Amino acid sequence: MQAQMIRFSLILICFSLVGTVLAQQLKIKGVTMVAPKHEFTNNPLTEIADHEANWVCLVPFAFMSKGETRLSYGAKWQWWGETKEGLRKSVRSAKEAGLNVMLKPQIYIHGTWIGDIHFKSDDEWQDWEKQYREYIMMMVGIAKEEGVGMICIGTEINHSIKKREQFWRSLISDIRKDYDGLLTYSANWDSYKDVSVWDALDFIGISAYFPLSKTDTPTQRELLRKWRPIITKLELYSEQKEKPILFTEYGYLTVDGCAHRAWELEKKVHELNINEKAQANAMDALFMANWNQKYWAGGFLWKWFPNMDGHEGYPEKDYTPQNKLSASVLKRWYSRD
Repeated sequence: MQAQMIRFSLILICFSLVGTVLAQQLKIKGVTMVAPKHEFTNNPLTEIADHEANWVCLVPFAFMSKGETRLSYGAKWQWWGETKEGLRKSVRSAKEAGLNVMLKPQIYIHGTWIGDIHFKSDDEWQDWEKQYREYIMMMVGIAKEEGVGMICIGTEINHSIKKREQFWRSLISDIRKDYDGLLTYSANWDSYKDVSVWDALDFIGISAYFPLSKTDTPTQRELLRKWRPIITKLELYSEQKEKPILFTEYGYLTVDGCAHRAWELEKKVHELNINEKAQANAMDALFMANWNQKYWAGGFLWKWFPNMDGHEGYPEKDYTPQNKLSASVLKRWYSRD
């Protein structure tokens, strides 16, 4: 009897390990959906599924002011899709559409970038960390209750992830106690080597806005040439860390020169020409370069407007591929095994 119980336990462990391996090996064909401003009646996630995506990323923002440690989530003015109620309905709607879900809590700071936040004193860091832990653990609770498949525990928080390793290890440990899904962190394209906790996570997550070409409409051939040295570095790093790489964000504005420095283009987007061909070529080249690489687990396109709700007034120039040439590029690649 005891021997049978031991064998049964070993079988359960094997099934668990196989499930984890499969989850990490199946290509993640993801799209990040902007939180709906208002409650939806028609499920906007079916359109994402129709483009052959198998994952969706939901982003419930918390907010900070520059130079302050205070973190705010759940204000009455927040968009419906970022609220607990809206988040839960979005997860359930994603499942109805046949999509897996990654929850990606992010911090927004008006007028600056989260990657630049830095506190002078240990007390300030600890105050911020206490609030951040509460925010993340709240999201972990929702993820656990709603059966979310993956959580991204942070996005581009450069100084913190580099200098406050113990906090992040403690946070990951606490998450693992309550949640058995997959975990990643989203490092900026130029700072993923500064992250010391990849060993505690399931994927090396990268916001993949690698600058490639200043050309208004670069060809796939030119872009592939630019991707080669990047691929070499990513492949080596993945082997060193023994972890697959997930593009937690990737995408291109629909403007001239979109394959260069996206964060700079965003500041002058109104001055730039619409260029659907440039966006389509850049997206196509990204897939050509990475799709068959062993290290590449897939990625999440940034971004998609639910029922075209929540855009900032220039969707024709924004990252979304909706109703553009790049929509067919996305569907063509996401249709692949």
